[in-house]
Amino acid sequence: MSPETLLNELILPPTQDELPFDDGVPMETQRHKMQMDLLIDPLIPWLETREDGYVGGNMFLYFSLAQVRNQDFKGPDFFAVLGVPKKERKSWVVWEEGKAPDVIIELLSPSTAQADKTNKKLIYQNQVRVPEYFWYDPFNPDDLAGFTLINGSYEPIFPDQFNRLFSQQLGLSLVRWSGVYKTVETVWLRWANSEGEILPTPDELSAQKAEEAQRQAEQAQRQAEEAGRRSQELETLLNRYRQQFGELPESSSD
Repeated sequence: MSPETLLNELILPPTQDELPFDDGVPMETQRHKMQMDLLIDPLIPWLETREDGYVGGNMFLYFSLAQVRNQDFKGPDFFAVLGVPKKERKSWVVWEEGKAPDVIIELLSPSTAQADKTNKKLIYQNQVRVPEYFWYDPFNPDDLAGFTLINGSYEPIFPDQFNRLFSQQLGLSLVRWSGVYKTVETVWLRWANSEGEILPTPDELSAQKAEEAQRQAEQAQRQAEEAGRRSQELETLLNRYRQQFGELPESSSD
């Protein structure tokens, strides 16, 4: 279907149900997919504490009808939006939602790095007006940068004393975390709260809860064993008393 035919058959402006939402192009590498998940998944329980908000990635972002005409579809690797209803989306359609994403993160690769740092940055700045834009290379952790929209232009977000990039939009920081995620050990980009604590994924959160339940069960068992030991010691003392002095006198009240 040509762009002209697509536009002629749509009731303008089109909704997410009418717009293409899949171009069949996969992620660059397995690590890119894993890194995307590691940015999205921890915000799921984080959003559960809010009444609104949406987080997504590798899905189309529509901000103008010219995209439909030119079939120039943009698919941010990660984006987050606050102040919107919690519901499933096929694509993010700015004119349908009433706002652009608050934060976008692009994951760099040899084939996309130049465009992510130039063309896409300008589009997010001048056309979509995204308040905060970050990029990160999963295979080169030093290539991390962030920008905030000030008076219509992107200004750099400088790392704090702990080398974290703070997102004013989300009230969270992006940090480089060395560890194992889904069997792959490397430096990952992760979210941290204001105390610097890494936001866990739902799986990590479940594991933490299971470990805490196990610790509580072990503590309860130790307490029960200690109580049993003390009871046994008391019974031993009472038996010694009975052997020497007979039964304990019954208490009487006058």
